[in-house]
Amino acid sequence: MPNFRPVERHLKFLAIDFEAQLLPGTFEHAVSVLVDEELDLTPFVETYRNDDTGAPAYHPGVLLKVILFGYSRGLISSRAIATACRQHVQFMVLSGDSQPDFSTIAGFVSRHDKAIQALFTQVLMICEREGLIGGEMFAIDGVKLPSNAAKAKSGLREGFEREAEKIEKAVEKMVAEHRRQDAAKVEAEPAQAKKRLEKVSRMKAHAQELRAWLKKNPEDRIGASGKPVLSNRTDNQSAKMSTDKGVVQGYCAVAAVDEKHQIIVAAQAHGTGSEQALLPGMVEDLKPVLEPESVIVADAGYHSEANLAHLESEKIDAYIADRGYRDRDERYEGQAKHKAKDDALWDKSPKVPKKGRFAVSAFTVAKDRTHAVCPAGKKLYRSGANCNIGGQQAIKFKAAQGNCASCSMRPRCLRNPDQTSPRSIAVFVGRHANALERPIERMRRKLDSETGRQMITRRFATVEPVFANLRYNKGLDRFTLRSRKKVQGQWRLYCLVHNIEKLMKARYAE
Repeated sequence: MPNFRPVERHLKFLAIDFEAQLLPGTFEHAVSVLVDEELDLTPFVETYRNDDTGAPAYHPGVLLKVILFGYSRGLISSRAIATACRQHVQFMVLSGDSQPDFSTIAGFVSRHDKAIQALFTQVLMICEREGLIGGEMFAIDGVKLPSNAAKAKSGLREGFEREAEKIEKAVEKMVAEHRRQDAAKVEAEPAQAKKRLEKVSRMKAHAQELRAWLKKNPEDRIGASGKPVLSNRTDNQSAKMSTDKGVVQGYCAVAAVDEKHQIIVAAQAHGTGSEQALLPGMVEDLKPVLEPESVIVADAGYHSEANLAHLESEKIDAYIADRGYRDRDERYEGQAKHKAKDDALWDKSPKVPKKGRFAVSAFTVAKDRTHAVCPAGKKLYRSGANCNIGGQQAIKFKAAQGNCASCSMRPRCLRNPDQTSPRSIAVFVGRHANALERPIERMRRKLDSETGRQMITRRFATVEPVFANLRYNKGLDRFTLRSRKKVQGQWRLYCLVHNIEKLMKARYAE
Protein backbone atom coordinates (compact mmCIF):
# COMPACT_ATOMS: atom_id res chain seq x y z
CA MET A 1 0.00 0.00 0.00
CA PRO A 2 1.33 3.49 -0.84
CA ASN A 3 2.02 5.70 2.14
CA PHE A 4 0.73 9.32 1.84
CA ARG A 5 0.96 12.31 4.13
CA PRO A 6 -2.26 13.13 6.01
CA VAL A 7 -4.44 15.98 4.66
CA GLU A 8 -5.67 18.31 7.41
CA ARG A 9 -9.17 19.77 6.81
CA HIS A 10 -10.30 20.72 10.30
CA LEU A 11 -10.11 24.14 11.99
CA LYS A 12 -6.63 25.47 12.67
CA PHE A 13 -5.18 28.52 14.38
CA LEU A 14 -2.46 29.97 12.14
CA ALA A 15 -0.13 32.94 12.53
CA ILE A 16 -0.53 35.07 9.37
CA ASP A 17 1.87 37.73 8.14
CA PHE A 18 -0.53 40.22 6.53
CA GLU A 19 2.11 41.93 4.39
CA ALA A 20 3.21 38.61 2.89
CA GLN A 21 -0.31 37.93 1.56
CA LEU A 22 -0.25 40.80 -0.98
CA LEU A 23 1.88 39.43 -3.80
CA PRO A 24 3.29 41.95 -6.32
CA GLY A 25 1.55 41.68 -9.68
CA THR A 26 -1.87 40.92 -8.20
CA PHE A 27 -4.89 43.20 -8.25
CA GLU A 28 -5.13 43.40 -4.46
CA HIS A 29 -1.48 44.50 -4.23
CA ALA A 30 -2.07 47.19 -6.89
CA VAL A 31 -5.15 48.51 -5.05
CA SER A 32 -3.32 48.59 -1.72
CA VAL A 33 -0.32 50.47 -3.14
CA LEU A 34 -2.50 52.95 -5.06
CA VAL A 35 -4.72 53.78 -2.09
CA ASP A 36 -1.88 54.00 0.44
CA GLU A 37 0.77 55.78 -1.63
CA GLU A 38 -0.65 57.52 -4.72
CA LEU A 39 -4.28 58.52 -4.29
CA ASP A 40 -5.47 61.60 -2.41
CA LEU A 41 -8.41 60.60 -0.22
CA THR A 42 -9.13 64.14 1.01
CA PRO A 43 -12.53 64.30 -0.81
CA PHE A 44 -13.64 61.30 1.27
CA VAL A 45 -12.07 62.43 4.57
CA GLU A 46 -13.71 65.87 4.37
CA THR A 47 -17.19 64.32 4.60
CA TYR A 48 -16.63 62.96 8.13
CA ARG A 49 -17.79 65.07 11.13
CA ASN A 50 -16.76 63.00 14.16
CA ASP A 51 -13.74 65.03 15.34
CA ASP A 52 -15.13 65.74 18.82
CA THR A 53 -18.13 63.45 19.16
CA GLY A 54 -19.24 60.12 17.77
CA ALA A 55 -17.65 56.72 17.43
CA PRO A 56 -14.42 56.25 15.42
CA ALA A 57 -15.15 55.69 11.74
CA TYR A 58 -13.62 53.19 9.35
CA HIS A 59 -10.90 54.84 7.29
CA PRO A 60 -12.06 55.51 3.69
CA GLY A 61 -8.89 53.83 2.43
CA VAL A 62 -9.91 50.58 4.12
CA LEU A 63 -13.42 50.68 2.66
CA LEU A 64 -12.13 51.54 -0.81
CA LYS A 65 -9.75 48.60 -0.80
CA VAL A 66 -12.31 45.99 0.21
CA ILE A 67 -15.01 47.38 -2.13
CA LEU A 68 -12.74 47.51 -5.19
CA PHE A 69 -11.31 44.08 -4.42
CA GLY A 70 -14.82 42.70 -3.87
CA TYR A 71 -16.02 44.10 -7.20
CA SER A 72 -13.00 42.57 -8.92
CA ARG A 73 -14.03 39.17 -7.55
CA GLY A 74 -17.69 39.42 -8.56
CA LEU A 75 -18.98 40.44 -5.10
CA ILE A 76 -21.34 43.34 -5.71
CA SER A 77 -23.47 42.83 -2.58
CA SER A 78 -22.32 44.76 0.52
CA ARG A 79 -23.33 41.77 2.67
CA ALA A 80 -21.10 39.46 0.61
CA ILE A 81 -18.16 41.87 0.97
CA ALA A 82 -18.75 42.19 4.74
CA THR A 83 -18.82 38.40 5.08
CA ALA A 84 -15.58 38.12 3.10
CA CYS A 85 -13.92 40.61 5.49
CA ARG A 86 -14.59 38.13 8.32
CA GLN A 87 -13.70 34.92 6.50
CA HIS A 88 -11.31 35.61 3.59
CA VAL A 89 -7.64 36.22 4.38
CA GLN A 90 -7.00 38.73 1.57
CA PHE A 91 -10.03 40.81 2.60
CA MET A 92 -8.77 40.70 6.20
CA VAL A 93 -5.38 41.96 5.02
CA LEU A 94 -6.85 44.84 2.98
CA SER A 95 -9.17 45.88 5.83
CA GLY A 96 -6.55 45.45 8.53
CA ASP A 97 -8.91 42.91 10.13
CA SER A 98 -11.31 45.76 10.99
CA GLN A 99 -14.37 43.84 9.70
CA PRO A 100 -16.69 46.66 8.51
CA ASP A 101 -20.39 45.74 8.51
CA PHE A 102 -22.56 45.70 5.38
CA SER A 103 -24.41 48.95 6.18
CA THR A 104 -21.10 50.82 6.43
CA ILE A 105 -19.97 49.44 3.06
CA ALA A 106 -23.29 50.23 1.34
CA GLY A 107 -23.44 53.71 2.90
CA PHE A 108 -19.90 54.49 1.75
CA VAL A 109 -20.78 53.82 -1.91
CA SER A 110 -24.10 55.68 -1.59
CA ARG A 111 -22.77 58.88 0.00
CA HIS A 112 -19.56 59.58 -1.90
CA ASP A 113 -20.57 60.02 -5.54
CA LYS A 114 -18.56 63.26 -5.93
CA ALA A 115 -15.51 61.84 -4.15
CA ILE A 116 -15.68 58.75 -6.37
CA GLN A 117 -15.64 60.99 -9.44
CA ALA A 118 -12.53 62.77 -8.07
CA LEU A 119 -10.91 59.38 -7.44
CA PHE A 120 -11.77 58.28 -10.97
CA THR A 121 -10.03 61.40 -12.33
CA GLN A 122 -6.93 60.75 -10.20
CA VAL A 123 -6.57 57.22 -11.57
CA LEU A 124 -6.98 58.59 -15.11
CA MET A 125 -4.13 61.04 -14.47
CA ILE A 126 -1.92 58.16 -13.30
CA CYS A 127 -2.84 56.16 -16.42
CA GLU A 128 -1.97 59.13 -18.62
CA ARG A 129 1.33 59.58 -16.80
CA GLU A 130 2.10 55.91 -17.48
CA GLY A 131 1.36 56.39 -21.18
CA LEU A 132 -1.78 54.23 -21.22
CA ILE A 133 -4.04 56.85 -22.87
CA GLY A 134 -3.39 57.44 -26.56
CA GLY A 135 -6.05 60.08 -27.25
CA GLU A 136 -6.35 59.00 -30.89
CA MET A 137 -9.76 57.31 -30.84
CA PHE A 138 -12.49 57.07 -28.19
CA ALA A 139 -15.33 54.55 -28.50
CA ILE A 140 -18.62 55.26 -26.71
CA ASP A 141 -21.15 52.57 -25.84
CA GLY A 142 -23.62 51.68 -23.11
CA VAL A 143 -25.15 48.69 -21.40
CA LYS A 144 -28.62 48.45 -19.85
CA LEU A 145 -28.63 46.78 -16.44
CA PRO A 146 -31.38 46.19 -13.87
CA SER A 147 -31.20 48.02 -10.57
CA ASN A 148 -32.76 47.82 -7.12
CA ALA A 149 -36.22 48.78 -8.42
CA ALA A 150 -39.44 46.82 -8.90
CA LYS A 151 -40.49 46.61 -12.54
CA ALA A 152 -44.10 45.94 -11.51
CA LYS A 153 -44.29 49.34 -9.77
CA SER A 154 -43.88 51.33 -13.00
CA GLY A 155 -46.61 53.40 -14.61
CA LEU A 156 -48.07 56.87 -15.15
CA ARG A 157 -49.67 58.92 -12.38
CA GLU A 158 -53.16 58.46 -13.81
CA GLY A 159 -52.66 54.70 -13.64
CA PHE A 160 -51.55 54.91 -9.99
CA GLU A 161 -54.56 57.09 -9.18
CA ARG A 162 -56.94 54.58 -10.75
CA GLU A 163 -55.26 51.75 -8.84
CA ALA A 164 -55.58 53.65 -5.54
CA GLU A 165 -59.27 54.39 -6.17
CA LYS A 166 -59.93 50.76 -7.09
CA ILE A 167 -58.28 49.49 -3.90
CA GLU A 168 -60.10 52.05 -1.72
CA LYS A 169 -63.48 51.08 -3.20
CA ALA A 170 -62.69 47.39 -2.70
CA VAL A 171 -61.77 48.06 0.96
CA GLU A 172 -65.00 50.00 1.53
CA LYS A 173 -66.99 47.14 0.03
CA MET A 174 -65.23 44.55 2.19
CA VAL A 175 -65.66 46.61 5.37
CA ALA A 176 -69.36 47.12 4.59
CA GLU A 177 -69.80 43.36 4.13
CA HIS A 178 -68.06 42.71 7.45
CA ARG A 179 -70.39 45.16 9.21
CA ARG A 180 -73.44 43.55 7.58
CA GLN A 181 -72.32 40.13 8.81
CA ASP A 182 -71.69 41.52 12.30
CA ALA A 183 -75.17 43.09 12.36
CA ALA A 184 -76.72 39.80 11.23
CA LYS A 185 -74.65 38.05 13.93
CA VAL A 186 -73.06 35.74 11.37
CA GLU A 187 -70.17 34.03 13.08
CA ALA A 188 -67.10 33.31 10.94
CA GLU A 189 -64.26 30.91 11.65
CA PRO A 190 -61.49 32.63 13.68
CA ALA A 191 -58.86 31.78 11.08
CA GLN A 192 -61.05 33.09 8.26
CA ALA A 193 -61.86 36.30 10.15
CA LYS A 194 -58.17 36.86 10.87
CA LYS A 195 -57.32 36.33 7.19
CA ARG A 196 -59.96 38.87 6.11
CA LEU A 197 -58.64 41.48 8.53
CA GLU A 198 -55.09 40.94 7.33
CA LYS A 199 -56.20 41.34 3.70
CA VAL A 200 -58.01 44.60 4.47
CA SER A 201 -54.94 45.86 6.34
CA ARG A 202 -52.64 45.04 3.40
CA MET A 203 -54.96 46.74 0.91
CA LYS A 204 -55.21 49.86 3.09
CA ALA A 205 -51.42 50.02 3.41
CA HIS A 206 -51.03 49.67 -0.36
CA ALA A 207 -53.56 52.45 -1.02
CA GLN A 208 -51.82 54.71 1.52
CA GLU A 209 -48.47 54.01 -0.13
CA LEU A 210 -49.91 54.99 -3.53
CA ARG A 211 -51.46 58.19 -2.14
CA ALA A 212 -48.22 59.15 -0.40
CA TRP A 213 -46.24 58.63 -3.60
CA LEU A 214 -48.74 60.65 -5.65
CA LYS A 215 -48.54 63.50 -3.13
CA LYS A 216 -44.74 63.45 -3.19
CA ASN A 217 -44.64 63.32 -7.01
CA PRO A 218 -47.33 65.74 -8.27
CA GLU A 219 -46.25 65.44 -11.92
CA ASP A 220 -45.27 62.69 -14.34
CA ARG A 221 -41.65 62.23 -15.40
CA ILE A 222 -40.91 63.97 -18.69
CA GLY A 223 -38.63 62.23 -21.16
CA ALA A 224 -36.14 63.69 -23.65
CA SER A 225 -38.94 63.98 -26.24
CA GLY A 226 -40.94 66.22 -23.91
CA LYS A 227 -43.64 63.59 -23.38
CA PRO A 228 -44.51 61.80 -20.09
CA VAL A 229 -42.61 58.58 -19.46
CA LEU A 230 -43.23 55.80 -16.95
CA SER A 231 -42.50 56.58 -13.31
CA ASN A 232 -41.38 54.00 -10.76
CA ARG A 233 -42.49 54.01 -7.13
CA THR A 234 -39.33 52.34 -5.78
CA ASP A 235 -36.77 54.37 -7.80
CA ASN A 236 -38.30 57.14 -9.86
CA GLN A 237 -35.00 57.93 -11.58
CA SER A 238 -34.73 54.43 -13.07
CA ALA A 239 -36.43 53.47 -16.33
CA LYS A 240 -38.06 50.46 -17.93
CA MET A 241 -35.75 49.46 -20.79
CA SER A 242 -35.90 46.83 -23.50
CA THR A 243 -32.85 44.56 -23.83
CA ASP A 244 -32.02 41.39 -25.74
CA LYS A 245 -32.84 39.49 -22.53
CA GLY A 246 -36.25 41.11 -22.07
CA VAL A 247 -37.45 44.27 -20.33
CA VAL A 248 -35.56 45.44 -17.23
CA GLN A 249 -36.10 48.25 -14.72
CA GLY A 250 -32.76 49.95 -14.27
CA TYR A 251 -30.14 52.24 -15.73
CA CYS A 252 -28.11 52.63 -18.90
CA ALA A 253 -24.40 52.61 -17.96
CA VAL A 254 -22.33 54.49 -20.57
CA ALA A 255 -18.56 54.44 -20.97
CA ALA A 256 -16.04 56.14 -23.28
CA VAL A 257 -12.99 53.94 -23.88
CA ASP A 258 -9.59 54.98 -25.22
CA GLU A 259 -8.34 52.71 -27.99
CA LYS A 260 -4.66 52.39 -27.00
CA HIS A 261 -5.05 50.28 -23.84
CA GLN A 262 -8.85 50.24 -23.43
CA ILE A 263 -8.82 52.66 -20.49
CA ILE A 264 -12.27 53.99 -19.54
CA VAL A 265 -11.91 57.78 -19.63
CA ALA A 266 -15.53 58.77 -18.91
CA ALA A 267 -18.43 56.94 -17.25
CA GLN A 268 -22.04 57.93 -16.60
CA ALA A 269 -25.30 56.22 -15.65
CA HIS A 270 -28.73 57.40 -16.79
CA GLY A 271 -32.28 56.29 -16.15
CA THR A 272 -33.36 56.22 -19.79
CA GLY A 273 -33.59 53.58 -22.47
CA SER A 274 -32.78 56.06 -25.26
CA GLU A 275 -29.05 56.62 -25.76
CA GLN A 276 -29.39 59.50 -28.23
CA ALA A 277 -29.74 62.14 -25.52
CA LEU A 278 -26.62 60.86 -23.69
CA LEU A 279 -23.99 61.66 -26.34
CA PRO A 280 -23.56 65.44 -25.63
CA GLY A 281 -22.91 64.75 -21.93
CA MET A 282 -20.30 62.11 -22.73
CA VAL A 283 -18.60 64.47 -25.20
CA GLU A 284 -18.47 67.13 -22.48
CA ASP A 285 -16.75 64.68 -20.09
CA LEU A 286 -14.29 63.73 -22.84
CA LYS A 287 -13.12 67.29 -23.51
CA PRO A 288 -10.22 67.22 -20.98
CA VAL A 289 -8.60 64.30 -22.86
CA LEU A 290 -9.59 65.24 -26.43
CA GLU A 291 -6.81 66.25 -28.80
CA PRO A 292 -7.28 68.18 -32.07
CA GLU A 293 -6.77 64.92 -33.99
CA SER A 294 -8.97 62.78 -31.69
CA VAL A 295 -11.86 60.81 -33.17
CA ILE A 296 -15.09 59.73 -31.41
CA VAL A 297 -16.86 56.56 -32.59
CA ALA A 298 -20.27 55.32 -31.42
CA ASP A 299 -22.94 52.88 -32.56
CA ALA A 300 -26.36 53.54 -34.07
CA GLY A 301 -27.99 54.17 -30.69
CA TYR A 302 -26.33 57.62 -30.59
CA HIS A 303 -27.15 58.58 -34.20
CA SER A 304 -29.45 61.58 -34.56
CA GLU A 305 -29.55 64.85 -36.48
CA ALA A 306 -29.14 66.86 -33.27
CA ASN A 307 -26.11 64.85 -32.09
CA LEU A 308 -24.33 65.12 -35.43
CA ALA A 309 -25.00 68.86 -35.58
CA HIS A 310 -23.65 69.20 -32.03
CA LEU A 311 -20.42 67.38 -32.91
CA GLU A 312 -19.94 69.59 -35.97
CA SER A 313 -20.50 72.74 -33.91
CA GLU A 314 -17.85 71.52 -31.44
CA LYS A 315 -15.51 70.76 -34.38
CA ILE A 316 -15.09 67.15 -33.22
CA ASP A 317 -14.27 64.46 -35.76
CA ALA A 318 -16.70 61.58 -35.23
CA TYR A 319 -18.08 58.44 -36.82
CA ILE A 320 -21.58 57.69 -35.52
CA ALA A 321 -23.08 54.65 -37.23
CA ASP A 322 -26.64 54.80 -38.55
CA ARG A 323 -29.09 51.91 -38.57
CA GLY A 324 -28.65 51.25 -42.28
CA TYR A 325 -24.87 51.21 -42.54
CA ARG A 326 -24.71 47.39 -42.54
CA ASP A 327 -27.10 47.25 -45.47
CA ARG A 328 -24.68 49.42 -47.46
CA ASP A 329 -21.55 47.48 -46.45
CA GLU A 330 -20.85 44.37 -48.53
CA ARG A 331 -19.02 42.79 -45.57
CA TYR A 332 -22.40 42.19 -43.91
CA GLU A 333 -24.02 40.49 -46.90
CA GLY A 334 -26.10 37.47 -45.97
CA GLN A 335 -26.91 38.64 -42.44
CA ALA A 336 -30.58 39.02 -43.31
CA LYS A 337 -30.99 35.24 -42.90
CA HIS A 338 -30.14 35.57 -39.20
CA LYS A 339 -32.82 38.22 -38.68
CA ALA A 340 -35.40 35.79 -40.07
CA LYS A 341 -34.65 33.24 -37.33
CA ASP A 342 -37.11 32.78 -34.48
CA ASP A 343 -36.25 34.71 -31.33
CA ALA A 344 -36.47 32.54 -28.24
CA LEU A 345 -37.66 35.56 -26.22
CA TRP A 346 -40.32 36.62 -28.71
CA ASP A 347 -43.99 35.83 -28.24
CA LYS A 348 -44.85 33.45 -31.08
CA SER A 349 -48.61 33.37 -30.49
CA PRO A 350 -50.58 34.33 -33.62
CA LYS A 351 -51.21 38.04 -33.97
CA VAL A 352 -54.19 39.68 -35.65
CA PRO A 353 -52.77 42.17 -38.16
CA LYS A 354 -53.78 45.75 -37.51
CA LYS A 355 -55.50 47.69 -40.25
CA GLY A 356 -53.43 50.84 -40.42
CA ARG A 357 -53.69 53.93 -42.54
CA PHE A 358 -53.03 53.52 -46.25
CA ALA A 359 -49.34 54.21 -46.93
CA VAL A 360 -48.11 56.31 -49.84
CA SER A 361 -47.05 53.09 -51.57
CA ALA A 362 -50.74 52.15 -51.85
CA PHE A 363 -51.29 55.06 -54.27
CA THR A 364 -50.47 54.68 -57.98
CA VAL A 365 -48.73 57.67 -59.58
CA ALA A 366 -49.30 58.30 -63.30
CA LYS A 367 -46.29 58.15 -65.61
CA ASP A 368 -46.58 61.86 -66.44
CA ARG A 369 -46.93 62.61 -62.71
CA THR A 370 -50.02 64.75 -63.26
CA HIS A 371 -52.18 62.74 -60.91
CA ALA A 372 -52.29 59.71 -58.61
CA VAL A 373 -54.95 57.07 -57.98
CA CYS A 374 -55.98 56.09 -54.45
CA PRO A 375 -56.91 52.53 -53.28
CA ALA A 376 -60.58 53.46 -53.87
CA GLY A 377 -59.84 54.18 -57.54
CA LYS A 378 -60.30 57.94 -57.29
CA LYS A 379 -57.87 60.57 -58.55
CA LEU A 380 -55.63 62.86 -56.51
CA TYR A 381 -54.50 65.91 -58.47
CA ARG A 382 -51.03 67.44 -58.36
CA SER A 383 -50.80 70.35 -55.93
CA GLY A 384 -47.03 70.90 -56.00
CA ALA A 385 -44.28 69.75 -58.37
CA ASN A 386 -41.03 70.98 -56.83
CA CYS A 387 -41.44 70.91 -53.06
CA ASN A 388 -38.39 70.84 -50.77
CA ILE A 389 -39.07 68.48 -47.85
CA GLY A 390 -36.00 67.83 -45.72
CA GLY A 391 -33.69 68.36 -48.71
CA GLN A 392 -35.66 65.95 -50.93
CA GLN A 393 -37.67 66.96 -53.98
CA ALA A 394 -41.30 65.92 -53.60
CA ILE A 395 -44.43 66.04 -55.74
CA LYS A 396 -47.62 66.62 -53.77
CA PHE A 397 -51.03 65.25 -54.68
CA LYS A 398 -54.37 66.13 -53.11
CA ALA A 399 -57.80 64.51 -53.49
CA ALA A 400 -60.93 66.38 -54.45
CA GLN A 401 -63.17 67.33 -51.54
CA GLY A 402 -66.19 65.56 -52.98
CA ASN A 403 -64.35 62.30 -53.63
CA CYS A 404 -63.16 61.98 -50.01
CA ALA A 405 -66.35 63.15 -48.33
CA SER A 406 -68.46 60.20 -49.49
CA CYS A 407 -65.70 57.55 -49.65
CA SER A 408 -66.31 54.35 -47.66
CA MET A 409 -62.56 53.97 -47.04
CA ARG A 410 -62.18 57.17 -45.01
CA PRO A 411 -61.36 55.27 -41.76
CA ARG A 412 -58.46 53.53 -43.53
CA CYS A 413 -57.23 56.65 -45.33
CA LEU A 414 -57.38 59.60 -42.89
CA ARG A 415 -55.90 59.92 -39.43
CA ASN A 416 -59.10 61.61 -38.32
CA PRO A 417 -62.06 60.51 -40.48
CA ASP A 418 -64.18 63.30 -38.99
CA GLN A 419 -61.98 66.03 -40.45
CA THR A 420 -63.17 67.92 -43.52
CA SER A 421 -59.84 68.19 -45.39
CA PRO A 422 -59.22 65.49 -48.04
CA ARG A 423 -56.26 63.07 -48.20
CA SER A 424 -52.96 64.39 -49.53
CA ILE A 425 -49.65 62.59 -50.19
CA ALA A 426 -46.05 63.50 -51.07
CA VAL A 427 -44.01 61.35 -53.47
CA PHE A 428 -40.22 61.79 -53.27
CA VAL A 429 -38.32 61.78 -56.57
CA GLY A 430 -34.76 62.60 -55.49
CA ARG A 431 -32.63 65.29 -53.97
CA HIS A 432 -33.80 68.89 -54.35
CA ALA A 433 -31.55 71.20 -56.35
CA ASN A 434 -31.60 73.89 -53.64
CA ALA A 435 -31.20 71.54 -50.69
CA LEU A 436 -28.35 72.07 -48.27
CA GLU A 437 -26.38 69.00 -47.26
CA ARG A 438 -27.50 67.80 -43.85
CA PRO A 439 -25.21 66.48 -41.09
CA ILE A 440 -26.78 63.02 -41.49
CA GLU A 441 -25.84 62.96 -45.19
CA ARG A 442 -22.27 64.03 -44.47
CA MET A 443 -21.99 61.35 -41.79
CA ARG A 444 -23.35 58.68 -44.16
CA ARG A 445 -20.68 59.62 -46.72
CA LYS A 446 -17.97 59.34 -44.03
CA LEU A 447 -19.24 55.95 -42.83
CA ASP A 448 -19.31 54.54 -46.36
CA SER A 449 -15.70 55.53 -46.99
CA GLU A 450 -12.83 53.10 -46.41
CA THR A 451 -11.79 55.06 -43.29
CA GLY A 452 -15.34 54.95 -41.94
CA ARG A 453 -15.53 51.19 -42.29
CA GLN A 454 -12.23 50.82 -40.48
CA MET A 455 -13.46 53.06 -37.66
CA ILE A 456 -16.58 50.97 -37.16
CA THR A 457 -14.44 47.84 -36.92
CA ARG A 458 -12.04 49.51 -34.48
CA ARG A 459 -14.99 50.54 -32.30
CA PHE A 460 -15.99 46.88 -31.86
CA ALA A 461 -12.44 45.92 -30.87
CA THR A 462 -12.13 48.82 -28.42
CA VAL A 463 -15.29 48.98 -26.35
CA GLU A 464 -16.90 45.53 -26.54
CA PRO A 465 -14.06 43.72 -24.66
CA VAL A 466 -14.40 46.28 -21.85
CA PHE A 467 -18.08 45.47 -21.28
CA ALA A 468 -17.30 41.76 -21.58
CA ASN A 469 -14.69 42.13 -18.82
CA LEU A 470 -17.02 44.03 -16.50
CA ARG A 471 -20.12 41.94 -17.10
CA TYR A 472 -18.66 38.45 -17.43
CA ASN A 473 -15.30 38.45 -15.66
CA LYS A 474 -16.31 40.86 -12.87
CA GLY A 475 -19.90 39.64 -12.57
CA LEU A 476 -21.64 43.00 -12.99
CA ASP A 477 -25.17 41.84 -13.79
CA ARG A 478 -27.14 44.49 -11.86
CA PHE A 479 -26.86 47.63 -9.74
CA THR A 480 -27.72 47.29 -6.05
CA LEU A 481 -28.54 50.94 -5.26
CA ARG A 482 -31.35 53.40 -5.96
CA SER A 483 -31.23 56.91 -7.52
CA ARG A 484 -29.02 58.02 -10.38
CA LYS A 485 -26.17 59.54 -8.37
CA LYS A 486 -25.73 56.37 -6.27
CA VAL A 487 -25.87 54.06 -9.27
CA GLN A 488 -23.45 56.30 -11.14
CA GLY A 489 -21.03 56.09 -8.21
CA GLN A 490 -21.24 52.29 -8.24
CA TRP A 491 -20.73 52.20 -12.02
CA ARG A 492 -17.62 54.41 -11.74
CA LEU A 493 -16.20 52.15 -9.04
CA TYR A 494 -16.55 49.21 -11.41
CA CYS A 495 -14.85 51.26 -14.14
CA LEU A 496 -12.10 52.02 -11.60
CA VAL A 497 -11.59 48.28 -11.12
CA HIS A 498 -11.11 47.89 -14.88
CA ASN A 499 -8.65 50.82 -15.09
CA ILE A 500 -6.62 49.70 -12.06
CA GLU A 501 -6.40 46.22 -13.56
CA LYS A 502 -5.02 47.72 -16.79
CA LEU A 503 -2.59 49.89 -14.81
CA MET A 504 -1.46 46.91 -12.74
CA LYS A 505 -0.80 44.78 -15.82
CA ALA A 506 1.16 47.58 -17.52
CA ARG A 507 3.40 48.10 -14.48
CA TYR A 508 3.86 44.38 -13.94
CA ALA A 509 4.85 43.95 -17.60
CA GLU A 510 7.59 46.51 -17.12
